[in-house]
Amino acid sequence: MAREELTRLTGNGNGNGGGPCGKDDCPNVYRTASGSFVVQGDVSQAFAAPHGEGLVEIPEETLREAFRALGW
Repeated sequence: MAREELTRLTGNGNGNGGGPCGKDDCPNVYRTASGSFVVQGDVSQAFAAPHGEGLVEIPEETLREAFRALGW
């Protein structure tokens, strides 16, 4: 799936977030056409995820911004 196929919910000026982020290098939440989510963030070593899965860590404010973008 290409990034262009996703709806970016954070880091695009829709929320109160912001900060010292570049265009593509911050934690972000995206929504897919099927309604699921893709999360971009720092890789977490909290535990070993199952094969084919990964763990990322994102700030609380990023999730709040995504919720606001969805009207939740």
